[in-house]
Amino acid sequence: MKKEKEGILLESGTNEIEIMKFTVLGEFYGINVAKVREIIMSEKVKPMPHANPAVEGIFKPRDSLVTVINLAYYLSGTRPENGSRDLFIITNFNNMTVAFRVQGIEGISRISWKDIQKPDKTIANGDESVATGIAQCEGQLVTILDFEKIVAEIAPETTIQVSEIEAMGDRPLCDSPILIAEDSILLRRMIDDSLERAGFTDIRNFTNGQEAWDYLSSIKDDSDLYEKVNLMITDIEMPEMDGHRLTRLIKEDSRLKKIPVIIFSSLIDEQMRKKGRDLGADEQLAKPEIGHLVAVIDELLKKYKHDMAALQNPSKRTEA
Repeated sequence: MKKEKEGILLESGTNEIEIMKFTVLGEFYGINVAKVREIIMSEKVKPMPHANPAVEGIFKPRDSLVTVINLAYYLSGTRPENGSRDLFIITNFNNMTVAFRVQGIEGISRISWKDIQKPDKTIANGDESVATGIAQCEGQLVTILDFEKIVAEIAPETTIQVSEIEAMGDRPLCDSPILIAEDSILLRRMIDDSLERAGFTDIRNFTNGQEAWDYLSSIKDDSDLYEKVNLMITDIEMPEMDGHRLTRLIKEDSRLKKIPVIIFSSLIDEQMRKKGRDLGADEQLAKPEIGHLVAVIDELLKKYKHDMAALQNPSKRTEA
């Protein structure tokens, strides 16, 4: 699995994902292989008092303590008896290591993000939805779970903190048009709220990279393109088109490439940073660093406006 994982991580903008399929209570679920550090047999867990009911407790596989979340309990509200062949999926995202108890691993499927469909409104009930997409893998319908949302619900302090924005104090209003591509309803709302509190008044949301690309494609030949969009913020994991593919398309377009792109994702690590740099991303930040995101937006918008002014007035650029 490690070799396959490294292979897809090092490829750029292919719009493909490797899904690890696993079972909980007889149903098929999926997780992006990029979030998986390792799979181990379940071990004895030390319960923690006053923890969320979905948290079994902690264990120490090597030198660090790891929290174990019982997915069966989280998904159903019931706690079946732990099986002797249960597995722990050890994940790493948002700079955290968390283990999830599952009943079995069914293998890995490599598919296009285009083959992952958004759940419709009868399934995805606003912020309550824990499914980010539905994929068909080798004839099986697999529900892709929003692991960021699961952890955020169980431990709210681990996700985006609006207090980081409030600590900045009063900020001037900014009407620069900012586009955001983020499939998680919960995180999209939290990002919007944070940026609005930081003074950004013109924010347009898209639920995946394809929607964002369709919009950019529709305006890229407009004479006022650079007034309609000043900055793009994108997640990596999204149905239909991921953030890496979106970044690649933007940076390969002669007009759109001038627009700054920030990749804001729970998957940012050294490998992902290299991939993002190769694709032309202007900045890459790990969730939930919302305060850092605002500082980077400020800097990129300042540079963008300076570059646009120089583009519109070449004589000033020459004088400078």
